[in-house]
Amino acid sequence: MYQPRQFEETRVEVMHDLIRAHPLATLVTLSPSGIEANHVPLHLRVDGSGSGTLVGHVARANPVWRDFDPAVEALAVFQGPEAYVTPSWYPTKAETGKAVPTWNYAVVHAHGPMRVIEDRDWLRAQIDELTAGQESAFPVPWSTADAPGGFIDALLRAIVGIEIPIARLAGKWKVSQNQPARNHHGVVAGLSALGTADAAEMAGLVAARGEPEAG
Repeated sequence: MYQPRQFEETRVEVMHDLIRAHPLATLVTLSPSGIEANHVPLHLRVDGSGSGTLVGHVARANPVWRDFDPAVEALAVFQGPEAYVTPSWYPTKAETGKAVPTWNYAVVHAHGPMRVIEDRDWLRAQIDELTAGQESAFPVPWSTADAPGGFIDALLRAIVGIEIPIARLAGKWKVSQNQPARNHHGVVAGLSALGTADAAEMAGLVAARGEPEAG
C-alpha cells in the first residue's frame, strides 16, 4: 500500500479498534489461477502478545480454503470510514482557486499466514464469539443456543474455519492532514452538514487529526 508519512497509522490499538468496528474484511489470497478476493467477517483475538489473530469461517463450497498458497501470506483489508471531499469546502479555494477534489478514508491491512481449521468445537466457539460481538448491540441478543441443535450441527458441517496470526499491520488514515487548518474546519463543517453516519464519522477523524487554527 502506498503510504505517505503524514497518513501513516502505526498504533496497534488504533488499528485494532478499526478492525473491531469494521470486521467485514476483503480477504486476498493467491491461488493457482491467480489472486482471489473474498469478503469474510473476521473476528480479532488478542492475547496480549503480538498483533493478534484473525479468525473466521467460509462456506465449505468456497474453494478459497483449498486453493490458497500456504507459502504466501494472506492479506485482510478492513475498510473504515470514507468520504468524498469537494474543494468547495476549502476556504483557500476562494482565495487561489488551487484546489481539487479528493477522497478521505481510513483502512487497515493485516498480513499473515492463513491456516484451515475443520475442528467442530473450534468452529462452534468461533461462531459464538463472532455472533456475541455483533449481537451485543441488540436489545435481545441472538445466540446459537436459540436455534435447534441439529440445525446448527448441519450448518457447522457446511463451513470451514480460517485463522490468520497477524504478522504485520499497516494502517492508513487519509483524513485531510495535508491541508491547512482552515481547510480542516471547512471539511468538518461540510461533512457534518451531509447528515449521514459515515460523513459524521469522517468529520470526527478530520477534527481529531487536524491542526488548530493559528492566532
